[in-house]
Amino acid sequence: MNNETVMRHQIADYLDVGTTATPSFALMGVGFNTLDENPNAQTDSKTYIHQKAQTSQIKNYQTQFPFDTDLISSEEAVMALYDIGRDQKTGADAEMDYVRVELFKPHATEANTFEARKFKVAVAVSGIAGAGGEAVKVTGTLHGVGDPIAGTFSTATKTFTPTV
Repeated sequence: MNNETVMRHQIADYLDVGTTATPSFALMGVGFNTLDENPNAQTDSKTYIHQKAQTSQIKNYQTQFPFDTDLISSEEAVMALYDIGRDQKTGADAEMDYVRVELFKPHATEANTFEARKFKVAVAVSGIAGAGGEAVKVTGTLHGVGDPIAGTFSTATKTFTPTV
């Protein structure tokens, strides 16, 4: 058994900055200070007549990915998030595809291919701010829309393939 601790750099994040017809995944790397995953399990709890303590069940998830970036104009993923906040986009115009790649789980036979999950996310930009002499920061949350799709991601071709 491998007891190796997974480090943050072993998880790669990609945002689809292309179109529905032509996806184009940009690495969420340079400029990103944090990008966390909060599954936010929602529970339903009851105390049955024969129990002293509650019984809880997980009923769903409200997945969120809070982010904090420095506004770097040459970084496509950062600029895509900034544009949503700047232009105050709503509805489908504020939704994007996002892929979280587990670089510590390589595919058995395909080089540069790793286990991944693809999420549809609603981008909620909560702040575009910067003090004098400091970098402008874009902060907010990617909110999960529907269920994630399990699959693999090729870091060489930047292609997501759903698990069949």
